Amino acid sequence: MSKKIEHNTTVDQSDRHVPYNLRQSGPTKVEMLISTRVRKSPYWHKSMEAGCWRATVYNRIYHPRGYVKPEDGGAMVEYEAIKNHVTMWNVAVERQIRVIGPDAEKFTDYVITRDATKISPLRARYVILCNYKGGVLNDPILLRISKDEFWFSLSDSDIGLYLQGVNADKRFDVEIDEIDACPVQIQGPKAIALMKDLVGDQVDLDNIPFYGLAEVTVGGRSCVISQTGFSGESGYEIYLRNATLYADDMWDAVLEAGKKHNLMVIAPAHHRRIQAGILSWGQDLDHEHNPFQCNLGYQVSLSGKGEWEKKR
Repeated sequence: MSKKIEHNTTVDQSDRHVPYNLRQSGPTKVEMLISTRVRKSPYWHKSMEAGCWRATVYNRIYHPRGYVKPEDGGAMVEYEAIKNHVTMWNVAVERQIRVIGPDAEKFTDYVITRDATKISPLRARYVILCNYKGGVLNDPILLRISKDEFWFSLSDSDIGLYLQGVNADKRFDVEIDEIDACPVQIQGPKAIALMKDLVGDQVDLDNIPFYGLAEVTVGGRSCVISQTGFSGESGYEIYLRNATLYADDMWDAVLEAGKKHNLMVIAPAHHRRIQAGILSWGQDLDHEHNPFQCNLGYQVSLSGKGEWEKKR
């Protein structure tokens, strides 16, 4: 006999400093201005060519959030594409903050809750950063490019400035800056077939583990690829270096290779990630939730962290 689960449906937010705006009131049919504060990504014009008709702002960058209009089937057409074929998402809003230098591992280990020393070069991990209360500040994918270089692939908060602030006294010998590397996601059951066509014999994709990385060229341009994604489907991310210069080359190469795989450019598939139980920072958790409240307790290393501090 199954146990009945009681769901808490209250909207009481008395424990929060800033309540969620549950009403989201007011019409939004306005023209959004572009400035250096809120900008277009290197792939924005490619999303327009693919039919993007609505967008939001994420990490202060325009973020495509719909390609198929409601009268043509809307988001469920995009859902069918990711479930049955392969899709490409413009996720350049995942800003890349690079930490590089002799103390890169020590610094990274200091700011994340899991043990950075256990992340090998050319491997990635899902990680979280917390404030002094244990509230989750960000939950990026962390890429370890080499022994002394990490990229924080950010969700929607200003962690780049936070990381620079943490090291304001330069106690860690590292440089911390945003870099011009922008990802797209390739998601769906045909993702590996498409990626094999894209990278050829540059790397053996069958032997890249989940969260594994590889250095390749796509469209003749330098990229890092990772077996990661935000969908619960088979998937990869392609991080294009110097994206401001070479966005068209990489994007068009994916479109060309994707023709025989029924590739479709879609918005990040929140319907699919919710179905897969994947959290989204700012929607499902924020700085007022601690990891143990949102099934992220496994992210917290309760032993072995901070040993290097004792030796300083």
